[in-house]
Amino acid sequence: MKVQWLRRSMPRSLYGRAAVALLLPVVTLQFVFALGFIQRHFEDVTRQMTRNILIEVSVLIDRVEAAPDPFAAAEAAAEYGDPIGIETVLPAAGPVEDARGVFDLSGRAAISTLRAELGGLTAVDLQSEGERVAVLIDTANGPLGLRFDRTRVSAQTPVQLFVLMVVASVIMTIVAYLFLSNELRPIRQMAQAAEAFGRGQLLPFKPDGATELRQAGAAFLEMRNRVERHIEQRTLMLSGVSHDIRTPLTRMRLGLSMLPESEERDALMRDVSDMEEMLDAFLSFARGEGAAAPEPTDPEALTRRVVDKARRAGGDVTLGEMPADPVGPINLRAMAIERALDNLVSNGVRYGNKVLVSLAATQRVLRFTVEDNGPGIPRSDRVEALRPFTRLDEARNQDEGAGVGLGLAIAADIARQHGGTLRLGESTRLGGLAVDLVIAR
Repeated sequence: MKVQWLRRSMPRSLYGRAAVALLLPVVTLQFVFALGFIQRHFEDVTRQMTRNILIEVSVLIDRVEAAPDPFAAAEAAAEYGDPIGIETVLPAAGPVEDARGVFDLSGRAAISTLRAELGGLTAVDLQSEGERVAVLIDTANGPLGLRFDRTRVSAQTPVQLFVLMVVASVIMTIVAYLFLSNELRPIRQMAQAAEAFGRGQLLPFKPDGATELRQAGAAFLEMRNRVERHIEQRTLMLSGVSHDIRTPLTRMRLGLSMLPESEERDALMRDVSDMEEMLDAFLSFARGEGAAAPEPTDPEALTRRVVDKARRAGGDVTLGEMPADPVGPINLRAMAIERALDNLVSNGVRYGNKVLVSLAATQRVLRFTVEDNGPGIPRSDRVEALRPFTRLDEARNQDEGAGVGLGLAIAADIARQHGGTLRLGESTRLGGLAVDLVIAR
């Protein structure tokens, strides 16, 4: 429990945690130094100063005690106390109990020293008279009141010491800030480059900083280069294969078109069309949909365009809920988002007979939702359904259409390229599958 509380209390960013790690020891050291060394030093000096004035007070009390009557005692006290800066009153109605401020730690040391070494002491008041000390002592000639400056019994905190502490703290904080900024800058740059690469963008990045950071940066660049080479090789391979296969398919279509009409010929023509659709799906998956630069796009108009296109194709597609307030233009890869929604709507039309498309917007994300009244996908198979070339025979009717298991995979890839995700669920309104295409704003 304590560890979890500490984790929740710690800053989220690496910069904040590093700042705490550097500044917390400095603050703690100064705090301990102030409470330990400085306070102990001031208390020792206060006791020494109090003992010094006790010598003079003791002599004064001896003269008062030796006087034959109170009048002579008052004269003796004034005669000795005035030259040394001690105001005397005999008889006096001084303080009845000790008094000091709550945070007057040196006053505590002064009172304890006076009580330990001065007999007949009744009360010591360090608070009522400002910078003056009032002391009441019982003598043979009556209560004797003494007043003298507080500076004679308490050490004063040197302002220079606190100024030096504050200046040193500020300088160390600035040095720590500059050090952290310099050391964490490469990490932030690498994180930005990695995030951009995940969205299909290439940001310039050069390894910098400490040796370990340079090694991590060089490893990231090597990894990025390998991924780029892999994507390029995959695209070239599938493009070449698709091109080589498309040529004989074209000849087959031409040859079939010259045959007399028959059910067998129509079936073969459908097979050729299915193979061409598969090739198009392979190429779309190989190319990815993140090459185009983001541009200001109205997500509401895009959603309506997808619905209108599906309606023109003969699908029973309905426009659902839209944001109450206009969302406005958002930087998106419009063609990629439209392609992902087309795939989702096509899947809904293929596996059901009714599709509902809606849009929701928050300050941080856009959520396109496509629902259908088909059989849906069981919860246990949803992770598998997002993998490329996956077809769930038990969940969806695979005899309808020529799907190759890339529609959801392409949509999920497009969502990731926009810093979002693709979520599969159950439609509460139509009873089938509900797919949320979540895009970061």
